[in-house]
Amino acid sequence: MPAFDLVQTLIAIACGSAVGFSLALIGGGGSILAVPLLLYVVGVHDPHLAIGTSALAVAVNAFANLIPHARAGHVRWKAAFIFAATGVVGAFIGSTIGKAVNGQRLLVLFALLMIVVAVLMVRGRGRGGPDRYPLPHTNPRLAGVGLGAGALSGFFGIGGGFLIVPGLMLASGMEIIHAIGTSLFAVGAFGLTAAVNYARSGLIDWPVAGAFIGGGVVGGWLGALGAKRLAKTRGALNIVFAGVIVAVAVYMLVRSLRG
Repeated sequence: MPAFDLVQTLIAIACGSAVGFSLALIGGGGSILAVPLLLYVVGVHDPHLAIGTSALAVAVNAFANLIPHARAGHVRWKAAFIFAATGVVGAFIGSTIGKAVNGQRLLVLFALLMIVVAVLMVRGRGRGGPDRYPLPHTNPRLAGVGLGAGALSGFFGIGGGFLIVPGLMLASGMEIIHAIGTSLFAVGAFGLTAAVNYARSGLIDWPVAGAFIGGGVVGGWLGALGAKRLAKTRGALNIVFAGVIVAVAVYMLVRSLRG
């Protein structure tokens, strides 16, 4: 293996570990950093290639994290299937549109989305109150919200958990712990749909994706261990992490607008 490829692989593993660690530690927002890390640290130069690779990594990590939630009984399977059924249609439409958008314009929109995510992280997720699942007309509400969430997820190649979790709570009345567990099935389904669409156009760097996924699994395991110990400081961690996201977003905007 050439030296550059080895270095790039090691960097991809480290970046994947950072994303997986942050996701497990603070419970969301980490996957939004996958695209800028792939672009500016790993060295994937094509924005579309970075988004396709990110979508695959997000999908695999989501399905991996779904397993412990399913074992704990935190997944509302009927809601998950309904939400994902329309969501994958939205993800296919969103990823198809995303491939057609100019790469630099796509990065500007992505950076703006990052700022929105940072604001939502600072506000924090509400407890959502008692479990009211299912609300009246839950199925059509889930289908509608799933379609929109899937389109956004597919367009940007992200997990979209920051949008899916409150969407599930709003549409069905489930409490937050079930919304988080159920969201992972949708995140995986949306990411896989976008990844397949990008793969059809040759827009996935498979070696980098493999390294990123491997690092994400290790980072997620370490983050899960640290989450219990740092439970009392998660609010502060959210603020710090949101600041990092804003800084990266500003950097992306400057780079993209100059280009």
